[in-house]
Amino acid sequence: MFENEEPSKMSKIEYEGRLYGLQVELLKWQQHVKETGEQHIVLFEGRDGAGKSGAVKRFMEHINPRSARVVALDKPTEQEGQEWYWQRYVRQFPKAGEITFWDRSWYNRAGVEPVMGFCSSEERNHFLWEAPILEAIWKKGGIRIVKFWFSVSRLEQARRFTEREVNPLKLGKLSVIDANSQRLWDEYSRAKRICFKATNKRSCPWVTIKSDDKRKARVAAMQYVLLVNEYAGKDLANIGDIDSLVLRCE
Repeated sequence: MFENEEPSKMSKIEYEGRLYGLQVELLKWQQHVKETGEQHIVLFEGRDGAGKSGAVKRFMEHINPRSARVVALDKPTEQEGQEWYWQRYVRQFPKAGEITFWDRSWYNRAGVEPVMGFCSSEERNHFLWEAPILEAIWKKGGIRIVKFWFSVSRLEQARRFTEREVNPLKLGKLSVIDANSQRLWDEYSRAKRICFKATNKRSCPWVTIKSDDKRKARVAAMQYVLLVNEYAGKDLANIGDIDSLVLRCE
């Protein structure tokens, strides 16, 4: 299984060197997006504790926030719960010339919601039917979507949750969902398989990233985004080759 393969760890020195070059390329890409009016969604999904928020933070670290932003929605309000499921997500779509980085997304309905009992099987199945259709429509309308699934091993997830409990700077990351992630590990695995089978390659394919090594995961995600987009002055030496043990196109 891809989740259980163990690529070697990336040193801090190598990571910082790679990150610098990649962040330079991200600035070039952002300038291109701004000048051409493109609209981009880069979506980060995956297990709790897989490093999604940290990856988003590194993408945004040097990017100009005037034409890029993070979308990280809280649980739906009572009013939003009565609206069309997609409504609160569509409100956050990128404007012309803007990049949006989504720390979780509409795929809550395919993962955490059914596993935790926040939606019915019927609602989940209806979502899985709608999602590829809507994504195809958005894609045809000019919105470019990259969908990352951050994968983490059970042991590493447990270690990260323990760190959240003892590190005062990470207390804000603790949630009821975290507390159930280990106990419901198999249920989350099943939900992912169902989601991928229903949605993958019907509109926007999934890109899986093994994130037990957060440094390698962040580098691979940046590399992928830069390689699939064209922009002036692209320097392939700055981007480098993607580690096949870290990133896989499903």
